[in-house]
Amino acid sequence: METRRMKRDEDDRLRKAAENAGKSAASRAKAPRAKAYERPRGGEAKQISNLMPQIGRTAFRRFGFVQSSVVSRWPEIVGDVHARVCAPESIRFPPGEKAEGIMQLVVMPAHAPLIQHVIPEIIERVNRFFGYKAVARVKIRQGEVKPPPDTSRPKAPPSLRPIPMELGESLRDIGDPELRTVLESLARSMATKDDK
Repeated sequence: METRRMKRDEDDRLRKAAENAGKSAASRAKAPRAKAYERPRGGEAKQISNLMPQIGRTAFRRFGFVQSSVVSRWPEIVGDVHARVCAPESIRFPPGEKAEGIMQLVVMPAHAPLIQHVIPEIIERVNRFFGYKAVARVKIRQGEVKPPPDTSRPKAPPSLRPIPMELGESLRDIGDPELRTVLESLARSMATKDDK
């Protein structure tokens, strides 16, 4: 009898343990999990440089530009020389089409005859940029053109300190003027550190 009672007690303990394990698994499944953080509105932050084409797109389209990059990359398309004296004003397409358009250029008055001679080359370059025959004709309007911003860095003013004599002779034999200038600058800076 004692063995039956022990067996029954053991069975009860195992049943209760199984019930408790089932309850804890069910409670874990029902418990809400922590949500991953999600930024409200708009996702991740974007750089302004990436947003500018989207902001200006409507204005550019109003003036006939399919891509705003035609204006921003004009020096790359026609070259720096022509970009200083002419700029695209608009591209007008026939109704319902995006090909065989008419590009209007603003040209500085003194350079209009020169630009008139290179119009076929400009048309070819613009069409190559688009990848299809987007421009068939170019109209020239004389006006003021804002030159593209100068992207080259200004040169540092030359140093007035003399180059040490022992270094100066060996630097004169270097043929590349840019390398010679950099090495002279290094020699001057080393000379000032030795003086201190």
